[in-house]
Amino acid sequence: MPTLFGRQWTRDELRQFTGHMNQLAGIRPVTYANGRGAGLKAFQVWTGTGLTFDVLADRCLDIGPCFFGGKSLSWQSSGGFAHPSYYEPEGMRWLRTFGGGLFITAGLDHFASPTVDNGEEFGLHGRAANLPAEQVGYRCAWDGDDYRLEISGQVRQARLYGENLLLKRRITTQLGSSAIQIEDEVINEGWNRQPHMIMYHFNLGFPLIGPDTELTFPKKKVTPRSELAAQHLDEHTTLAPPTPGWTEHVFIMDAQAGPDGYATATIANRSIGLAASLRFRADTLPYLVQWKQLGQGDYALGVEPTNSPAMEGRVDAREKGVLVELEPGESRTYSLTFSVEEV
Repeated sequence: MPTLFGRQWTRDELRQFTGHMNQLAGIRPVTYANGRGAGLKAFQVWTGTGLTFDVLADRCLDIGPCFFGGKSLSWQSSGGFAHPSYYEPEGMRWLRTFGGGLFITAGLDHFASPTVDNGEEFGLHGRAANLPAEQVGYRCAWDGDDYRLEISGQVRQARLYGENLLLKRRITTQLGSSAIQIEDEVINEGWNRQPHMIMYHFNLGFPLIGPDTELTFPKKKVTPRSELAAQHLDEHTTLAPPTPGWTEHVFIMDAQAGPDGYATATIANRSIGLAASLRFRADTLPYLVQWKQLGQGDYALGVEPTNSPAMEGRVDAREKGVLVELEPGESRTYSLTFSVEEV
């Protein structure tokens, strides 16, 4: 039963006030029509609480712009959201089509720094975020007194003589909700053992992210990625104003799950009255990477659940003994919930 405008409502009560449920909540298929984004297929979603977001069908069903009550929750890069035809896989060129948004999928067989594995080149963060989804569908329907919104599809990363990984994704929310659920399954549909690395690269931005923002995350251990990050370890949970010449700080945290098996990161900015949380299963995503980027224009906080702590790519992961591999037919499931509230 949805809560709207300070009270709960039944299905029949709301239907008496509306000719169509899109007046309150819904999903609208759209196509971007400008610049490098021209032709990019997406879905606009709104829930009636002030939560609105775009699901990018042509970019792995990742989530692009996201707002709550007119305030942006996500960071967006200077390059904007590009059609995947502009993807440049070599080296660091992934950054040229990195639009930011609420989250992008890094993987499915490699993420983090470019590397060469057995003679094959792997660019920054892998291919997943630039792969279009297939068999995409959406649904808005009553389930008792709950009006549910759902988008689903699948993304295949495959090549001849190489990997054949299938990502099945379902994104759900509902009328009166300020939360987004992401349910994923990654399956090795090939006939050989396959490396599998995945990172959910959440990119939070101004005004949620500002000098008054604080990150809270129960953890077993935190490891700075660089000597520079190590020098600022004591202040990694707090932010500063946009800083000229800023160099990113990255920290890798071992997640501390609660009794239900989930870990939760909270990002609060009480000066604007907003807090967001990211809740995820710690058995399949045992690490949280924090990307602290406070440069002028490039002002973002990355909160990134992942299945490996290796930030130099899959060769590094193999050498450290933390590379997940899937047998033929084997799969992994991932569950995450992003939510926002006024505080």
